[in-house]
Amino acid sequence: MSAPALGRLAPDFSLPATGGGTFRLRAARGHALVLYFYPRDSTPGCTLEGQDFQRLLPAFRRAGAQVYGISRDSMAAHEKFCARYGFGFPLLADADGKACALFDVIHEKHMYGRKVLGIVRSTFLIDAAGKLRREWRKVRVEGHAAEVLEALKSL
Repeated sequence: MSAPALGRLAPDFSLPATGGGTFRLRAARGHALVLYFYPRDSTPGCTLEGQDFQRLLPAFRRAGAQVYGISRDSMAAHEKFCARYGFGFPLLADADGKACALFDVIHEKHMYGRKVLGIVRSTFLIDAAGKLRREWRKVRVEGHAAEVLEALKSL
């Protein structure tokens, strides 16, 4: 499956969200969205990435954006991760990988000498009309949330 094209409508999906309820991309129009896909709850890089988005969350909100983290972890793991680090934004559970497939973030990776399929850390900035405006793939965590915030401010 190929990734959504810049300037086009982002593909619609719905996923369960922490705090109860269901997130649906189409229903979130009217706000800019930051969707960041990450490999796994409670791992060092994913924790740091979540903490960076949390630290900048007030600035994202002032700029009119909502932030969502997405991984294939269970809802129980997400709830624990959110509670432990005090994330003020929802995490979405993509257990079957459907949203990951829509955004083409599942790729072969090398871990501990083995090839595995996993989420390649990626972020997508979607404008209030639902169009994909920026994407970052193979993200390096340090400074990434600030870079996304700057891109958001330039929309």
